Amino acid sequence: MASCYERIQVIDSHTGGEPTRVVIAGGPELGNGPMTQRRELLANSYDAFRSAVVNEPRGSDVMVGAILTPPSNPSCVAGVIFFNNVGYLGMCGHGTIGVGVVLGHLGRIAAGTHRIETPVGIVSFDYDGENAVSITNVPSYRLATAVAVEVDGIGTVTGDIAWGGNWFFLTETREKLVVQNAERLTDIAWRIRTALEANGITGKAGEIIDHIELVGPPLDPRNHARNFMLCPGKAYDRSPCGTGTSAKLACLHASGKLKPGETWRQESIIGSVFEGSIVVNENAVIPRISGTAYVTGEGTLLIDPADPFGRGIR
Repeated sequence: MASCYERIQVIDSHTGGEPTRVVIAGGPELGNGPMTQRRELLANSYDAFRSAVVNEPRGSDVMVGAILTPPSNPSCVAGVIFFNNVGYLGMCGHGTIGVGVVLGHLGRIAAGTHRIETPVGIVSFDYDGENAVSITNVPSYRLATAVAVEVDGIGTVTGDIAWGGNWFFLTETREKLVVQNAERLTDIAWRIRTALEANGITGKAGEIIDHIELVGPPLDPRNHARNFMLCPGKAYDRSPCGTGTSAKLACLHASGKLKPGETWRQESIIGSVFEGSIVVNENAVIPRISGTAYVTGEGTLLIDPADPFGRGIR
C-alpha cells in the first residue's frame, strides 16, 4: 500500500505568524526556462499539485506554498514559485523570509547575502544564520493616488494603487485592526476588491488588484502603522505582508513622507512587525524588508490515488 503513495517533502515555517510550506522534493518537473515560464507551466499543467500542497485537508486557506527549483541564473541559490489557496503570486515577502530560513535550516546557505530567483525578478536577502532575514525586494511604485470607488454597503472609499511584487489597493481605515474584528475587516476588504473589479479599476496593463490593505494607527507607539491585509483567496495575512509593506513604502516615498534610509515599522493584525526602508536607484524605489521566521515542521505529504480529496478541496 505504501508504495502507491505520491510523496512530497516539505518544510513548514511561519514568518510573523504567517505560514509558508516549502516544497523541497517531489514536485513536478518544470524545466530550465525563466521562472515566469515555469510558473505558467505549473499553473496550466500541474495546478492539482498546488491544491494538494496548500488546500484542505492538508493545508488551509491561509497557507502559502513555495516550490524550490534550480535557478536559471547561476548567481542565485534557488528559484522559487509562490502559490496560495486560489492561485499563484508574483512575489511573496513573508514567504521569501521563510524560504531564507528554510535554506539555512537545510544547510544550503550560511549567514550572508544571497540571491533568489522569482517570477517577477531576482530578490536578494541577508540571512543572519538563525531566524532573521532582510530582503531587498523588486522595484516598487505607486501607480495612482486618491482613487475613489463606490463600495456596496460602505460608500465611497479612497486609496492608492501600488505595486510591491503584487498589486495592492491601500486605504486608511478607522476600524479597529485587531483579530477580534477580523470577520468585519474581511467583509470590508472583500467588498472593496469586488468594487474595484466591477468598476474596471486595475493595476498596470489591466492586471487585477488582488490584495487589499487597510491601514490604521499602531497599537505599539514604537511602530508607525498597523495593517489588515486581505489576500487573493479571502484569507487575511497574519504577518504585515512583505510585498504589501513594500507597496506602502513606495506610497510614502511618493508622498514625500519617507526618505531613503529612514525606517518604517509596520504592525500586522496580530502584532508581528516588519521593518522597512528604501533605496532610490535611478528613480526606482527599492524596498528592504526585515523580519524573522521559524521552522515549525518537517514532513512528507502523502497522496493516495484512491483519495477523492487527495488533490485538495477546491
